[in-house]
Amino acid sequence: MISRDEAYSLVKKYISKRNLVKHVLAVEIIMKDLAARFDQDVDCWGLAGLLHDLDYEDTEKDPDRHGHVTMELISDLDLSDEIRHAILAHADQVERISLMDKAIYCADPVTGLIVASVLMHPAKSLAGTDAAFVGKRFKEKRFAAGANREAIASCSELGLDLHEFLEISLGAMGTISDELGL
Repeated sequence: MISRDEAYSLVKKYISKRNLVKHVLAVEIIMKDLAARFDQDVDCWGLAGLLHDLDYEDTEKDPDRHGHVTMELISDLDLSDEIRHAILAHADQVERISLMDKAIYCADPVTGLIVASVLMHPAKSLAGTDAAFVGKRFKEKRFAAGANREAIASCSELGLDLHEFLEISLGAMGTISDELGL
């Protein structure tokens, strides 16, 4: 399997927008925390999170290709079929079957909801924002409207309620708050 450093080199090669780099770092760390919680391969889950939007800048206006272009970019890399499937699953290109598929599907949009919540919170920091605050923002359909609530709520497929999932996600992102600028 490729190393985390090799995967991050690909992120730097294919993703030019700083906020998108921050997003994939946030998904990576949430995936690692979820993997640890479910006694799964932390490195494998982290790689799925780090690489999941490798093609986003190229496919933003053509969502039917999202994930598929990433498959082309990583075709020669030593990555498991499980990682490849999860990357496609997060973009609704294949059915979500594995625990990893389900985790990345809800981890992807929750980062946007959390970032938007932190930016409007008086503390303006991950450390100063709690799951209850983010949960209230979740209920406001117009707030961070691009954050797919249905996908976030699919955390129930992992056996987690929304509050618990938000706590895990906030805690994970908090460990890299400096990198995220939050």
